Amino acid sequence: MTSFDTYGTNTYTAQELSDLLADRLTVGFTERESDYLGNYFLAVLADTTRLHVQPNAIPGDDGQDDLYEDEYTDVTVLLLITSPVAAEPTLHAELGAIAGL
Repeated sequence: MTSFDTYGTNTYTAQELSDLLADRLTVGFTERESDYLGNYFLAVLADTTRLHVQPNAIPGDDGQDDLYEDEYTDVTVLLLITSPVAAEPTLHAELGAIAGL
């Protein structure tokens, strides 16, 4: 069973949040570029959990930005977590300790 979790912030840019998570979780993020998503940051943990940090505004087909997550209209940066099983409680505890996330 795959588990999906979403966190959001207006406190950090995607770069700042990926740097903060890299320090706290001792993991390396790789900056990537996508025609669909724009620039984003990706880290894969030892258990294959994927941490994906990106702006909520993504390039639209009409030249205007669209929201990746429409239900989070007031959030500028997203942290998307995909894990093979329910995410570790320690991961959620670490993320919960980050002010502004």
